[in-house]
Amino acid sequence: MRLRYPILLLLFSLKLFSQEVQTIAFYNVENLFDSKNDPKTFDDDYTPEGRNHWTPTLVNQKINQIAQVLSGVGKRETKRPPLLIGLAEVENRTVLEQLVAHPKLRPYGYEIVHFDSPDFRGIDVGLLYRKEFFFLEDFKTYRLKLINPKTQHRSTTRDQLVVSGYWENEALTLLVNHWPSRRGGQKRSEASRLAAARLQQHIIDSLQRLEPKRTLLSMGDYNDNPNNKSIRYLMKENSYNPYFQPLHNPMQKLFKKGVGSLAYRDKWFLFDQILVDQKLLTKKGVFLLKTAVFNPPYLRNPNGKYKGYPFRNEIQGSQLKGYSDHFPVYVVLGKGIE
Repeated sequence: MRLRYPILLLLFSLKLFSQEVQTIAFYNVENLFDSKNDPKTFDDDYTPEGRNHWTPTLVNQKINQIAQVLSGVGKRETKRPPLLIGLAEVENRTVLEQLVAHPKLRPYGYEIVHFDSPDFRGIDVGLLYRKEFFFLEDFKTYRLKLINPKTQHRSTTRDQLVVSGYWENEALTLLVNHWPSRRGGQKRSEASRLAAARLQQHIIDSLQRLEPKRTLLSMGDYNDNPNNKSIRYLMKENSYNPYFQPLHNPMQKLFKKGVGSLAYRDKWFLFDQILVDQKLLTKKGVFLLKTAVFNPPYLRNPNGKYKGYPFRNEIQGSQLKGYSDHFPVYVVLGKGIE
């Protein structure tokens, strides 16, 4: 779908509401389901009768927790919540509408970009944007087609979401991802994430050819670290795509320092990342100011076996007053002098 408005109106409105420093964030919110059973997906655990006894009260608790987090990401640097927020593990548009209507987010006028994807559990990616400062131009999804090598049946996973628009008269495109999991082990599942990387590269290559001046950011839960093959695929020149301009991964430095966005068996992983266009490394136009993992004390499990881990909403069916098994990640962008 494409939205068309006179370019003069676009430039005037963006200038009027100009803010020169903004945050772009990504958060895997871990199982943001409604409490209704969808017969087309395997969401049975997240119903009142299911394993997690997922009631409207628990949905509201989850919404409260996520709204608290999103309202705080990047606020120390910009004094306001993010301009753009990529999300993973949301069931449908309904829960996103509840989220943006929450008192902690409603004053900021977030709008939603969301499509249902074929994931067997019914979880999708989505994007929230502040319509006052980001002019939405175009959005679409790309389907990742996978074949199970054992059954030769098609495997389902999340679509890759692409959203384009303008901030500060700068053309931005956001690619929001939730790549196939490591179920069955990292090595056995690696081929699926490499397939996701190839699709992502194909999308980026097409965008770069059509609009070389547009700035791209790829974000998501890639289920791989910055040093894994799938991520490195997006960071190097490829002989099969000679026009492809590699992305820069500012999260490599964090990973080398041992910083993670999730933990498993006493080991930290940085699956949640934001890769950026090489153009953001200059001081002209929009440029990169900071990259970080948002992990304040309230997002960390306060005690017990999982002390210090991301404070989850539930562990093995036991309901907690936590948030997610992932920390959010974010970048801060500034506007330089042309």
